[in-house]
Amino acid sequence: MQAMILPLSQLFAPMLGVFAAMYLLAPTFAVARPWARIAVFIAVWLVVARYLEWRVFTTVLPASGSWYQVGWIWFCLFVELLTFTDQFILYLTFLRRTDRRSEADQHERRLRGLLQDELPSVDVFIPTYDEPLDVLEKTITGALCLDYPNFQVWVLDDGRRPWLKELCERKGAGYLTRSDNLNAKAGNINHALTMTHGDFFAIFDADFVPQRNFLMRTMGFFADPKIAIVQSPHAFYNEDPMQANLGLHRRLPDEQRFFFDCIMPARDGWDGAFCCGSNSVTRRAALRTVGDCLPTQSITEDILLTLVLLRKGYVTRYLCEPLAIGLAPESLGAFFVQRQRWARGAIQTLYLAAGPLGPGLSLMHRLLFFPTHWLSLGLRALMVVVVPIVFMWTGLAPVVEVTPESVFYYLFPAILALNGGISWFAPHAHFPLAAQVSATIQSFKILPTVLGTLVKPKGHAFRVTPKGAAARRTTYAADIFWLSAALMALTVVGLVLNTIPEWRIIDHPAALPMVAFWSVVNIVVLFFVCMTSLQARMGRSEERFEVDEPVVIHTDAGELLSGRISNISLSGAGVLLDSGLECPRNGEPLRVHIMQVGWIEATSVQQRDHFVGLQFRLPQSLERDLLIRKLFTVGRLKETSAVAWSVNTTMLKSIWSMAAPLPRIETSGAASSSAERLPAENLVIRPQPRIGDLAHLAGVRNLHPTGFTRTWP
Repeated sequence: MQAMILPLSQLFAPMLGVFAAMYLLAPTFAVARPWARIAVFIAVWLVVARYLEWRVFTTVLPASGSWYQVGWIWFCLFVELLTFTDQFILYLTFLRRTDRRSEADQHERRLRGLLQDELPSVDVFIPTYDEPLDVLEKTITGALCLDYPNFQVWVLDDGRRPWLKELCERKGAGYLTRSDNLNAKAGNINHALTMTHGDFFAIFDADFVPQRNFLMRTMGFFADPKIAIVQSPHAFYNEDPMQANLGLHRRLPDEQRFFFDCIMPARDGWDGAFCCGSNSVTRRAALRTVGDCLPTQSITEDILLTLVLLRKGYVTRYLCEPLAIGLAPESLGAFFVQRQRWARGAIQTLYLAAGPLGPGLSLMHRLLFFPTHWLSLGLRALMVVVVPIVFMWTGLAPVVEVTPESVFYYLFPAILALNGGISWFAPHAHFPLAAQVSATIQSFKILPTVLGTLVKPKGHAFRVTPKGAAARRTTYAADIFWLSAALMALTVVGLVLNTIPEWRIIDHPAALPMVAFWSVVNIVVLFFVCMTSLQARMGRSEERFEVDEPVVIHTDAGELLSGRISNISLSGAGVLLDSGLECPRNGEPLRVHIMQVGWIEATSVQQRDHFVGLQFRLPQSLERDLLIRKLFTVGRLKETSAVAWSVNTTMLKSIWSMAAPLPRIETSGAASSSAERLPAENLVIRPQPRIGDLAHLAGVRNLHPTGFTRTWP
């Protein structure tokens, strides 16, 4: 009540002070400075402590009334305290951070100076169950192109598919299967461990394509004997459900960037990073100390493996560098299958001796691995939506003794401090509105999973995240859409009812402006939740990437057209022809020369001005594998996680002509015109071999950039 009589300058002083400190002063300090991180941590939690003192002693302890009124007030406080606990752990984590890219540079230089037989052997595992060919072929081809002299690729097929075995034989990859699917992915890998003998093993999920330098960037860290696992981030070449369904495309980072770009480097500073199931390398010698197998007591065997090894004195090292690109969940359905599995596995660790509550861990490691996030995220997001609805429809208040002035004086400064601190620790990765939309969506599905697992931790089947066509079958998430729409309707109608004096349910008129503001924010969030639940139309079967490079097209009439590729995928490309050239007619068969790939059969399917849309006719062939290699294994990722391009000149000796400069079209006088197109017979191109049964791309790893066989290094 004291805030009600404060003058305006004093009333807004805390908000203005926090805003100046967190949004104007703090950004002038580099987050890499330890003293700056400590200063921001202290400043934020002093403001939060001030708020919590008011929250407990003013808005909760004086509560009186019926048991359900007091119980509701205390329950709301419990959820809030759980959220603050989770935030406090996050801020503690941010007090340290690492950037090991320069260390990886040093290790790579050292490895490349060694002889081939001095480098340890690596088994590359690709566990798979039901992923389709269009997903698996990229991963297998990319793995075979790894720039490392001593590795073997193994496809671990729990689906026991003959066509996959044949594909592996053609490409030169090993193929392993077993008689049952016991313990799902962990059991699949454990079976492979009994059949292989590499010093290390790398794991790539069936939809993750390693970059060629993956092993060269990660293997050097194992010079430290305490390193058991090296983990790299999950980066994606497609849009996640929120990006796609809201039409945000790459303007918003994908949903996992905050974790992999900000949280994991901070966890690494505490030696608390963990294996994430894919894009990792593990030391077999370390695994032998814990039974030479992955733990199977939890469906998230990766986190549990980290904890088991941590108790043996081994560390998981994190290199924040995108060394493999994969598929983000392609629909909300696939997203929830993935997140429910993660949440259930994290909760299961609470019941295990090897989990965060078991013996042998430091306090900080217990905090880092305690799965508070999965519970607090769903509860907080749901309560934010439900509390004003309950208040407007029943009059059941979540607090007592609250005025608009006290909200400005205590609550808003705390909100500004918490969000400002996270924005400082994680610049360009924290978006409060998007985070609230994501948390609200997850609360509808993840919270029941968490609560159910707390009651019944065992007996839950491992569900594989759908990929490809299987992930895109649903048109929209009906349950989320209609539940969000119902909550939005209850919010709107409740707000309208309480603006009419005769129908008003809220007994405190001073509270109405606060509830109205809160409700409007919730309406915006719920609207975006509804939009996100509507599956965006997938226009193409393959993801297209922007690229700018020269191209030559050989028409059916024997003419040559020159231009530049603007976008390309495994299924087609967009080409901007040079000025003065006529577009080929619709449906005309063409041959297109792609740098580092060679000639590809294509068809013209779209013409607009000088722009031509091409559809490739690219069956399983050497050219298809080379295009996969070009698109997925030698690229670099932009800050927004989209695939960018860097030209790689390493080619097979037998097809060196495809790495040579594009045929040059000479013209005289002014710019090229349609009358100056040269016939094909004037063009001299070395013959390109046709290999009917795909060449073993494992041979790519033994090539020098000149195209001649090399000796290591």
